[in-house]
Amino acid sequence: MNASFRYSALFVAVTATLSTAVYADNSASSSKDGFIEGSSFNLDLKNYYFNHDRHDGKQDSKEWGQGFVGVFESGFTQGPVGFGIDANAMLGLKLDGGGGSGGSSILPTTAPNPNKDNLYGDAPDSFSSAGGALKMRAFDTVLKAGDMFLNNPVIAGGATRMLPMTFRGFSLTNTSFDHLTLDAGQVSFDKLFNQSGNGRIGTYYGTLPEGDKSKHMSWAGATYTGVPGMTSSLYASQLKDIWNQYYYDLDYNWAVNDLVSLNPGFHYYHTQDSGQALLGSIDNNTFSVHLGVTVGHQTLTTSLQKVNGNTPFDYIQDGDSVYLDNSQQYSDFNAPGEKSWKLQYAYDFVGWGMPGLTSSLSYTRGTMDLTKATTAADSGYSYYNVDGKDAKHWERDADLKYVVQGGPAKNLGVRLRWATNRGGDGYKAVDHNADEYRVIVDYPINVF
Repeated sequence: MNASFRYSALFVAVTATLSTAVYADNSASSSKDGFIEGSSFNLDLKNYYFNHDRHDGKQDSKEWGQGFVGVFESGFTQGPVGFGIDANAMLGLKLDGGGGSGGSSILPTTAPNPNKDNLYGDAPDSFSSAGGALKMRAFDTVLKAGDMFLNNPVIAGGATRMLPMTFRGFSLTNTSFDHLTLDAGQVSFDKLFNQSGNGRIGTYYGTLPEGDKSKHMSWAGATYTGVPGMTSSLYASQLKDIWNQYYYDLDYNWAVNDLVSLNPGFHYYHTQDSGQALLGSIDNNTFSVHLGVTVGHQTLTTSLQKVNGNTPFDYIQDGDSVYLDNSQQYSDFNAPGEKSWKLQYAYDFVGWGMPGLTSSLSYTRGTMDLTKATTAADSGYSYYNVDGKDAKHWERDADLKYVVQGGPAKNLGVRLRWATNRGGDGYKAVDHNADEYRVIVDYPINVF
């Protein structure tokens, strides 16, 4: 059975299940909340400082901005079939990041000025966007069409910058069966986190030939939570004329006793070129496994990750759809043929009487033979130098976060993030010797 047929069969099966649920005779599941009564409006204020410090004689990037994200979600009109709307508006303000220091990724970039020593151009003082979606609920199925926030293993909007991503298309979600969520959809455009307008959906690491674009991405999947402590997902997706991608995971939390718990888990992606294969030949199997041990308020996690293929593991441009254990703040450890390991220690300071304060420290190391990587002449991947026979790099990460637990500033979060990545002589990825510092102040407000 070829990959295209497997993808099509799964997509048709899930969509058929969703369609059946829409027309099922189950009046007890009709819309109850009401268009106004079920509505909400949330405002997120995010102040973001991003310092990307390069150590190879290249221009550093230092940006500081203030983001505002307003999200309105209506309820549904009464009756067996209910209708509603979602809407969002975003505004980003530049506080600092011009005069040659832009390009960290939280602010837009313009064409470089030949009269200035500025590799990334000048960021505008502000940028904004707005979007909306129509939605329909029939029994246990919700259909949305328009601009959406998505979050699943094959298409997830980036939420790690000042403003989030949105996607334009349609989605279906069904919860007819206990502990089972079915999900399907198709999108053609995305709005990146540092842009105002929408563009054709693309990939993070691949560069398409001039004039070629993927028309859309389709996906279908299911998530099961019927076993206490266990979550398992199965997804299939197709990025038109680029790849078919399949995903499976299994994550289990087992409480040994009141003090000790174990968390084993597994993530697997298979990516194969499809259609016109605009990025060239792709046959990539990437997996990671982890085991976390929690004793009291501290957790020690170890993970192993392996990329099998001559191209890097790739995913949707600037998104977060990389559900791999060794995807870190700076590097995804996803080079062709790369194998990596990680050790992470996390502590929840509630054990010291400081609820809301959490921390983690990690070290990740990867090795690969880049001489076996597909060259840029044969594919759309040129991110790695293919000269490295015994290529190595490592990353060290530290994360400290505090969330106010009560009072007028409840849910206000302050987060400090630091990453150091260093590569050996054989590892020539872009900016392979760099430090990153991020300071994020996030204040989510539930207006109603």
